[in-house]
Amino acid sequence: MSDKDKTPPADIEALADAGIAAPAVQGTGGLTARSGLRRVVITGAGTINALGADVASTLNAFREGRSGITQLQFRDVERLSIQIGAQVHDWQPEQYFNRQQILLYDKFTQFTLLAAKQAVEQSGLHFEGALGFRSGVVLGTAGGGLNTWDENYRAVYEEGKNRVHPFVVPKLMNNAAASHVSMEFGLRGPSFTVATACASSNHAMGLAFQMVRSGAAEVMLSGGSEAMLCFGGVKAWEGLRVMSKDACRPFSANRNGMVQGEGAGVFVFEEYEHARARGADILAEVVGFAMSSDAQDIVMPSAQGAERAITGAMQDAGLNRDEIGYINAHGTGTAANDKTECAAVAHAFGHHADRLMISSTKSMHGHLIGGTGAVELLACIMALREGVIAPTIGYEEPDPECALDVVPNVAREARVDAVLSNAFAFGGLNAVIALRRI
Repeated sequence: MSDKDKTPPADIEALADAGIAAPAVQGTGGLTARSGLRRVVITGAGTINALGADVASTLNAFREGRSGITQLQFRDVERLSIQIGAQVHDWQPEQYFNRQQILLYDKFTQFTLLAAKQAVEQSGLHFEGALGFRSGVVLGTAGGGLNTWDENYRAVYEEGKNRVHPFVVPKLMNNAAASHVSMEFGLRGPSFTVATACASSNHAMGLAFQMVRSGAAEVMLSGGSEAMLCFGGVKAWEGLRVMSKDACRPFSANRNGMVQGEGAGVFVFEEYEHARARGADILAEVVGFAMSSDAQDIVMPSAQGAERAITGAMQDAGLNRDEIGYINAHGTGTAANDKTECAAVAHAFGHHADRLMISSTKSMHGHLIGGTGAVELLACIMALREGVIAPTIGYEEPDPECALDVVPNVAREARVDAVLSNAFAFGGLNAVIALRRI
């Protein structure tokens, strides 16, 4: 295909008016054509979620189109009207942590540390010496230590106890997981947590990408985690009336709501030349990131805001619309989100939207809220490395307002060279990441 036959990136002038940067054009070596900006690659990945306790088992579930959504099992679940979720069943923290650590680690921190250890092990990195000072961690979460909140509110208000454990505050704080990851690996560079509801992981990973690209860090661990599946967590979400009682069916005309999940995903973001020099196995290249705010409504999404983030990510990556082969959708299974996202994609991609594959893996691992983008990035990497597109399962009836190729029910083999991962959150906060095969 000649350059003149390619569809140009969407409306550069409009993006500039909206404050979105002009596209980066990839150059040779470790630098982009923008002076001083470096290439960023992923060299390690780790996860635990309802589909499996590692990356391999999660990818197998994606290939099989297998659901991790089951009946919830925890105290007082019978008092809930929503009793399904993508829960990590039979979680036994004592298999991974000692007694003192368990007193300090909420479940979301436990999940994060397990995923981080897998990612660092795969990367082959060691952070002794100077590298530790040039490496950091930025993670996303929405609920943080919600299990700790739930347990201690119950102890004080229901059981009448007048004391809580001295470690309650350091256990429940949203930055606990990031702090413990930094201590576990000796990461003395930037370390913090992002909380932007359902876009938290994508915002965190986008910021990690920008820090490595700009030279602020050599290596960043990034991703997100969530552990909201407890009585208080689900009860709060019930009040929104956006939850399904039976299944998650993104883009299907008979969808009836989202299903919550739990778990974590963590990745090693590394400067390209640093990774190449040590012979690292590169999983994918991170090439673009954009974020936008709807500035419109606290819960209802805007197609225009989502579209600006999508086109902004392509511009930042220097990718034309026809170079994107797959999008991992936000795809919650709610009527408002699904039709808004499809409208945003259709408008951003024009005629190329008919040739795009777009799927929602939330149909399998549930909606991990602040951690969801991190687990979804695994499906993007699988698409690039293995040529396997994870399906949208539970799809039963076509919806004319979601008339895109949603890869219904069965995984598909297809070569793709570039992908996007969408995240759109309550509060009108949008974050989109672009990856490329390398």
